[in-house]
Order: sequence, then structure tokens, then C-alpha cells
Amino acid sequence: MQTILGANGQIGEEIARELKRNFTSNIRIVSRKPHKINDTDQVFPADLSIREEAIEAVKGSEIAYFTLGLPASSDLWEQQFPLILRNVIDACRIHGAKLVFFDNTYMYPQDGRVLREDTVFDPVGRKGAVRKEMAEMVLKAMRAGELEAVICRAPEFYGPGKTQSITNTLFFNNIETEKRLKVPLSAAKKRSLIWTPDASRATALIGNTPDAFGQTWHLPVDESRPTYKEFIALASEVYGKELRYFAVPEFVFSIGALFNTSVKELLELLPRYKHDNIFDDSKFRKRFPDFTVTPYRQGIEQIWNEQLSSRTEKQ
Repeated sequence: MQTILGANGQIGEEIARELKRNFTSNIRIVSRKPHKINDTDQVFPADLSIREEAIEAVKGSEIAYFTLGLPASSDLWEQQFPLILRNVIDACRIHGAKLVFFDNTYMYPQDGRVLREDTVFDPVGRKGAVRKEMAEMVLKAMRAGELEAVICRAPEFYGPGKTQSITNTLFFNNIETEKRLKVPLSAAKKRSLIWTPDASRATALIGNTPDAFGQTWHLPVDESRPTYKEFIALASEVYGKELRYFAVPEFVFSIGALFNTSVKELLELLPRYKHDNIFDDSKFRKRFPDFTVTPYRQGIEQIWNEQLSSRTEKQ
């Protein structure tokens, strides 16, 4: 049994599909209100903030994937994320399950340095501090021999379906509604964006590679690392029209934060957009040389085709 905890987000859903395609049909889907991704899935409703429910959710699992997401609220993250992860670690330890921890880059410094698996944690903001605490919980448990675990770390998403990210929100959602695109702070800084299906495929692969455990892995990205200006130019080619954009300065976000809670929660993430974001995935590429990374053009084409299909269905 392979169990996906927090399975109804984009990453969890795509991991379920990849496991079914290439690894196993014995999959358990866990969330508060779970639904099947594959017709053979087992669904298991659970509130992972309750220790007993987390223990029951993991019972019988060989591998548990932690893909849980929470709304972008620092208060909620501080209250819930460490508690949930502690419950999951305990559940894996009790049942002898391996833990695959899907992580982000919020705990890293936001100063333009190249990000590698051994980059020191130096978070900016409350959300980054929470992700640092969570990553260190997993690392501590691994080093103490409490459980067999692996960390799969991804930079900012872009992707199809219900992918939630700043890039999807400010770019592709605005294209769909024919609004001008918005770029946080600067269009001239290099970005490392990961295609969500690639992130999920790579995580499932690592989870089913025994010698990958006990380590941290940066998940694979398109190595071209375009600036947002270059990314939008590529999207303009795919969409067949000039996509106009403007860079939103920091003071505009600061003013918006006074009136909009979502913008306020975004403020602490802005420093990453002041600098180049170079996410080094060379360790993964060396270990898994046959893994095919989706080029940006192909990803953008898939989003465009998805939007076209949605328009057709609404007509």
C-alpha cells in the first residue's frame, strides 16, 4: 500500500496517477474529504491534525507521501503544519512506513545564490520559518533513525488543472480572463519554475527508489531558467498574440496589503523576486538520467489547450 496524505491537491492527484501508471494499483487517498483519482484507489477520510486519525491513515502503508497543503495564512501554518507533520512522523514510525516529504524552498535564503540541497536554511518571513521547522523535523527523525524518509523539494509551480502558484495566478489566469499580466517586482530576473506533473512524477520515482531515501533531492526543472520577460515572450508565441504585462513594484504590494489579506500574506514571499532564482537539480539529473523534463513551451501549450477546451465546453 502506498498512501498519499493530502491527496486532493494538484501534486497529490498527479502522484496518484503516476503511481497507478508505473508502480502500483494499491493506493490510499487521504484527506478530510477524499475522492478517488484512479478507479482502484481506496479513500480514507482523516483529519491529520488529530494524532489518532493520522495513525489510522498510515496503518498498513509501505510508503506515505506528505503532500498536504494549507491556505496561505501564516497563522494557520504556525498552528497546523508542525502539528500535522509530527503526527505523520509518529504514524510512520509506529507502522514502519517510509515517509516521502514533499517540500518547497521557503526555508532557503532569498538573496540570489544558487540553491542546492546543502544550502543553509535562512528563511525570510513566518511561512519560511515554518517550512524550516518542518524540514528540520524530518531531517532530525531521519538522522536519529526513527524512520526511513526522503525530502523532495520543488521551487515555484506552474502547471495545468488546479495548480496554485503566483505564476499561474498572475499570468495564466489573467490570460484566460484577457487581463494584463502582472510580474512581481522585476521581469529581468531568472526564474526556476517546475511543471507540476514533473514534480509529481519525480516524487513518485524517488519514493519507489530505495537507495534515494535518507537524502534531500531537488526535483527537476527546465534548465533554461528564463526571466519572466522571456517566459512571457514564449507564451506570446504559443498563444499567437502579444501578451502585455507590467512589473508591480513593491510599494504597490505594501499598499494593497493594507486592504487585502491575500496580498498581505504574499508580502513575505516577495524578496525572492528581487533576485535570480537558480534551483540546482543536477543531483537528480545525475541519478535519474532517463527522466524527461517538460520544456516550458510544451507546458505552456498544454495550459493553452486546456483553456481552449474549457472555453469550448462553456459555449
